[in-house]
Amino acid sequence: MLESRLRDLIRQAVEEEGPGGIPPLEVPRIRSHGDLSTSVALQLASRKKVPPQSLAQTVLERLEKLLKASPLQTAIERIEVKPPGFINFFLAPSFLYTVLEEVLQHGSRYGRSSLGQGKKGMVEFVSANPTGPLSVAHGRQAAVGDALANLLAFAGYKVSREYYLNDEGTQIDLLGESILARARETLGLPGQFPENGYKGEYVKELGKVFAERLPIREMKHPHEEKYWLTEARKFGANRLTEVIFKELEGFGVRFDRWFPQSSLNRWGYLRRTLNLLKRRGYLYPSEGAWWLKSTPFGDDKDRVVVRSDGRLTYIAADIAYHRRKYQRGFRLLVNLWGPDHHGYIPRLKAAVAAIGFPPETLQIRIVQLCTLKRGSQTIPMSTREGQFITLTQVMEEVGRDAARFFFLLRKSDAQLEFDLELAKKHSPENPVYYIQYAHARISSILEHAKKEGVSPGSSGSGLDRFSVLKAPEELALLRLLREFPGVVELSARALEPFGVAAYLQELAEGFHRFYDTHRVVSDTAALTSARLGLVKAVQTVLGSGLRLLGISAPEKM
Repeated sequence: MLESRLRDLIRQAVEEEGPGGIPPLEVPRIRSHGDLSTSVALQLASRKKVPPQSLAQTVLERLEKLLKASPLQTAIERIEVKPPGFINFFLAPSFLYTVLEEVLQHGSRYGRSSLGQGKKGMVEFVSANPTGPLSVAHGRQAAVGDALANLLAFAGYKVSREYYLNDEGTQIDLLGESILARARETLGLPGQFPENGYKGEYVKELGKVFAERLPIREMKHPHEEKYWLTEARKFGANRLTEVIFKELEGFGVRFDRWFPQSSLNRWGYLRRTLNLLKRRGYLYPSEGAWWLKSTPFGDDKDRVVVRSDGRLTYIAADIAYHRRKYQRGFRLLVNLWGPDHHGYIPRLKAAVAAIGFPPETLQIRIVQLCTLKRGSQTIPMSTREGQFITLTQVMEEVGRDAARFFFLLRKSDAQLEFDLELAKKHSPENPVYYIQYAHARISSILEHAKKEGVSPGSSGSGLDRFSVLKAPEELALLRLLREFPGVVELSARALEPFGVAAYLQELAEGFHRFYDTHRVVSDTAALTSARLGLVKAVQTVLGSGLRLLGISAPEKM
């Protein structure tokens, strides 16, 4: 509400300079530069060819006049211009006390928004082929996807989590061949391991189990060979799907639905979708194949959907699957993909437009790879060669909370280095420990105060009971509390949970700085009560932020 009203004032102050859009307004990176800042004078100055700082001073004078007749008069303590032309706003402590009152009043509901307006949204993530245990790359996607779904729900969407199960295709065929070859080895039967087969120990174990089903003799008939290959494929996909399900459950990630790719053909979605594209004129025959006319929607070339031999390409199933999502009532589709799928984005967005849905309702985010390190040593990972540390192994070594937080330490489209040794430390160096310790420490403070017969914000009534909070560390915490709803909404809009993780680190740092400087329970009843209210509000927001990231908020450590 504050930002909205302030933007209106800025708009009025610059209207003499000509038409403009929504004035920019953000929290400055340098805290001493105010609580909010606008670069509107810089933008206008470049257009008008005038010195930006001079124009900023003119805008500031207009803003000061407008403020005198505005409800914001009591909220803004002062405005200043900072080179090369930023206009910075400083909030009055009396306004910050209203923030504290709001947090204490709303509790865990503080920070929720109506951004989604109850619209149905789906986050589809992980969706790894069931060809092996989950790697740390999948773990990062799981942490990002689950936190993002939490964020969207907190921001007013009706969210569903979905796993698209690739239970057929080339990789599943190769898995079946690999398991069958290992089963033959176990029984001493002749056979050759596929050149690009899956070589991990888990495939050998699957082969041993599958060998119990095989006849103890050489299979000479082609039909018999085909039958056992199909059985090995189904056996491997089913067993590894169970493994993935348990790994994700152990990671605290549960999906509302597992959607098997094979169901698209079994239930007729593929055929009906291809017929729809033909009727709409976006599927045409050429060179014996069927092509998607995707260039009218921004793709760099049209794409083959049905090959000349009748086999379907990957995009055929993807189009049918996404059409099914829309048919189920979802109006925001979020897909989290690995970096090897970056070039696939334009064609799928084109396909969504071709089947008659707005392409902007499909949002695809790339989750970059994660490099595991132990000290200075980088751990090599290759699923196909069987050289990798699984998500379960990482959880067993560092714990679920640390694993989830470390996966969120960078923006999802940036490369991530996961330091296993740092994640295990119980010290301020470890960011998740630092945040959780702040939450637990506040529990201890509140428990001690309860024994002393003092409760948060109980001394006095109205906002006056918080007016004793004047120390720089106290006001810094109030400013951070005020920013939480904005952080949540910006993160939800950007489909990026990293902002919440970074915010929690800053809030925990602010609390520890306050605690190291001031006694919470003191000899002064009014000050004790106000500070208890402050730390209770900090704990509330820390707890909400941790829950958004799927991380526990401990009472004791």
